[in-house]
Amino acid sequence: MTAITYELIKTCKQSGARLGKVHTPHGSFDTPIFMPVGTLATVKTMSPEELTGMNARIILSNTYHLWLRPGEDIIQEAGGLHRFMNWDKPILTDSGGFQVFSLSDIRDIKEEGVHFRNHLNGEKLFLSPEKSIDIQNKLGSDIMMAFDECPPYPATYEYMKASVERTSRWAERCLHAHRNVENQGLFGIVQGGEYKDLRKQSAADLASLDFPGYAIGGLSVGEPKEVMNEMLEFTAPLLPTNKPRYLMGVGSPDSLIDGAIRGVDMFDCVLPTRIARNGTCMTSNGRLVVRNAKYARDFGPIDENCDCHVCQNYSRSYIRHLIKCNETFGFRLTTYHNLYFLLELMKKVREAIRDDRLLDFKEAFFEQYGFNQPNARNF
Repeated sequence: MTAITYELIKTCKQSGARLGKVHTPHGSFDTPIFMPVGTLATVKTMSPEELTGMNARIILSNTYHLWLRPGEDIIQEAGGLHRFMNWDKPILTDSGGFQVFSLSDIRDIKEEGVHFRNHLNGEKLFLSPEKSIDIQNKLGSDIMMAFDECPPYPATYEYMKASVERTSRWAERCLHAHRNVENQGLFGIVQGGEYKDLRKQSAADLASLDFPGYAIGGLSVGEPKEVMNEMLEFTAPLLPTNKPRYLMGVGSPDSLIDGAIRGVDMFDCVLPTRIARNGTCMTSNGRLVVRNAKYARDFGPIDENCDCHVCQNYSRSYIRHLIKCNETFGFRLTTYHNLYFLLELMKKVREAIRDDRLLDFKEAFFEQYGFNQPNARNF
């Protein structure tokens, strides 16, 4: 029995986009999909009930952070992550590898794993493929990620080659360490940076291990968007068509659409929640910084084309006031709107795939959003 299965419903005739459905022990979700990030077993400022109300169908939590606080044993004693945070739908946990490589200034990568220092208190820690899987087994997420190395951009060919080969060996160790195959699915992560031959090698290595799903890692780490799209276009067709494909760490509207066009099924990013706390909102007409002075007497909604609870009930003026006063409610309102906006965007993407018009949808969306204008600002 496999915990995670993928159903390919349709491929868009106008693009390479896939309409599908992922089945998990805690329910199914339609793809392409955006997954809100709940790093510490909570999507910042949002309740599970609010997430359900905006039609979020799967969220992501972070193995590294939950290992440090409150600890995987406490979550296991609580009955697992779903019960701990009162979320009855699917959860994906990342491996913790990205945080080890991005948060720790001092780390030592060995074949057995990574020695590094806790970013909170400087304590010496060690994380290996086996340890990462053990933590995730105790957390009880539906989808777990293999422990990999995510090299910085740019990296030399020689470094990337050694890293890809190590990631493949670690992926095999993750599979051997996995103790709950019937209830948790483990995804492999394709690496290789901007080097096509290494991407091809990584995809072949991981496909041979027959994971129930595959992530495309090492993108959205500082490379130009043209490079990301080129690597996606090259890598996605190398992955099995009967397994879900997950692009890690991508959440800007243009990249979600571009990723879907290139055959990606799942996305996640902290972007919508992080920028919301700075008063930046995603709207159908582009980026809007609601804390700016020009909105002090603007009594219209954040986005007149949005039917979310926030846009139906609160004005730009009021939300600006809350954020300028550092009131938590203001951050809650902008967060709700941004997440709703991306979830609705993916719903429209799915509808466009179903109707074989995703490229037309992209053109119209980019035009309205302002991405086609010179010097257009992204997030």
